[in-house]
Amino acid sequence: MRLSISKSKNAQSLYVIDDVTVGNKRTSVVVESLGTISELQEKLQGQDPIVWAKEYVQSLREAKKLGEETIIQKFSSARQIPKNEVNSFQGGYLFLEQIYHLLGLHKIAQSIALEHKIEYNLDAILSRLLYTRILNPSSKHSSYECSKQYLEGPDFELHQVYRALSLLAAHSSDIETQVYRNSLKAVDRNTKVLYYDCTNYFFEIEQEDDLRKYGQSKQHQPSPLVQMGLFMDGSGLPLAFSINPGNQNEQPTLKPLEKRIIKDFVLSKFIVCTDAGLGSISNRKFNAIQDRAYVVTQSIKQLRDHLKSWALDPSGWSLSGIDAKIDIRKIHDSPRNNRIYFKERWIKENGLEQHLVVTYSPKYKHYQKNIRDQQVLRAEKLATSPSKMNRKRSNDPKRFIESTHCTSEGEVAEKELLQINADKIAEEARYDGFYAVCTNVDGEVEQILAINKQRWRIEACFRTLKSEFKARPVYLRNKDRIHAHFLTCFLSLLIFRILELNLGEEYTESEIISTLRGMSFRKLGNKGYIPAYTRTDLTDQLHEVAGIHTDREIISSKMMRNIFKQVKEGKKLRKKDK
Repeated sequence: MRLSISKSKNAQSLYVIDDVTVGNKRTSVVVESLGTISELQEKLQGQDPIVWAKEYVQSLREAKKLGEETIIQKFSSARQIPKNEVNSFQGGYLFLEQIYHLLGLHKIAQSIALEHKIEYNLDAILSRLLYTRILNPSSKHSSYECSKQYLEGPDFELHQVYRALSLLAAHSSDIETQVYRNSLKAVDRNTKVLYYDCTNYFFEIEQEDDLRKYGQSKQHQPSPLVQMGLFMDGSGLPLAFSINPGNQNEQPTLKPLEKRIIKDFVLSKFIVCTDAGLGSISNRKFNAIQDRAYVVTQSIKQLRDHLKSWALDPSGWSLSGIDAKIDIRKIHDSPRNNRIYFKERWIKENGLEQHLVVTYSPKYKHYQKNIRDQQVLRAEKLATSPSKMNRKRSNDPKRFIESTHCTSEGEVAEKELLQINADKIAEEARYDGFYAVCTNVDGEVEQILAINKQRWRIEACFRTLKSEFKARPVYLRNKDRIHAHFLTCFLSLLIFRILELNLGEEYTESEIISTLRGMSFRKLGNKGYIPAYTRTDLTDQLHEVAGIHTDREIISSKMMRNIFKQVKEGKKLRKKDK
């Protein structure tokens, strides 16, 4: 930045000019017009205009070094904007890019590229697939187009994206392992407790193959499915995943993935927590050896008769902090009573000694009753329309409807009669408020219940993938590319959860994602960028955690380059104090 004096016949004009890079060329541009010498003499009242101008330019240089420069830009209502020139950019990805580098994913991608001697930028492709999965979830083609709107555009072609998918799939397990090891330096992970669950994803195709199979869809989609098994640690961070055919039983999927975690992640001492559907005897026995243990939800309905009678017996219940036994018939039965009463005993079945813990909650009882009452009302309406009756699911209101061919007087009816089964409703009501878990952990009931209580987090992971990240439906065809799709979904979830963890629990998932998606910038020629988003407490917190600032009135091109450099350094995030 320097002073320039332009002479003409009638006056000498002073300008502040600076050297900038436009494209690949270095050129000089006018930063500010200071006026003519005669105008400045009149304005400065005796002070030498040249001396004043030099001092002013020096102050601008010092402000620029400190990142506090003032940028002046003239606009004309008569001048059209250049055709096909992009002036609006997305910058929320910068907060994800910092975690991407923190996890060493750029080095992993570069290592794979070097091993296979590929010429395209695998690091750029992988990073954009992860950022767009969070900020602009869509097809691979649309993701490529969306990445052009980022402050740093793509330096690869669309066909290279599809080639990269096959390469990423081939290294999926290695990527998971290395990312886990790198994450230990980036964030505190609780690997003493691991949670496992499965879900399925549907494909917009008609013909199934060896991976995409017709099965029981959890979203009731009549399409071929692929099943995803996911391990999550006690911090709520995804740990490892597997992909299986959509018609496969969930139970056999746990052990192969857990064995890989034990071997590749060098984990041996942990508790595995699952729902009842995954808590087979085989899986329990596998986690009842060495230093492993399990906590599995247990259906009270499926207990043996003597255990069921004990579990439903209203006497002999305990409450933390109270020594005396409690009869739950005498407690305050209100939906506002959120106390958890429990009873426990050790049982031996199928060669396993297990710690059976049963809980009772008045609040949970009223919740279950309200849900069932609504289902009964729906069942009553359905009972008047026999044509709507078909196969009943476990939570379908139709389970309360029974059909008969006799009238209430015992006479043969002309057509099938539908009526509500009151005995079925009463039987289900017996279990209202009760909940049970089976475990081989010989510990305090409160500890066991606290472990199981966090199982909602892995269900939340699947909800995030399906709703916010739009991981379904999947349009890819090749098996390896399908696997790569879920790998990018898994890595995106890990990056987002790390950001969410460092922001604390003050903001919801939707608030964070919508804020990141809305962080746009207006390009100001070659001078810099103007933030075009609303500054909020959340944006302030994002900047505090990341240690960067994009919330200035204007960000010069040099400042933006420094931000790019800073996020690529992969510095550890500043976790918000609770």
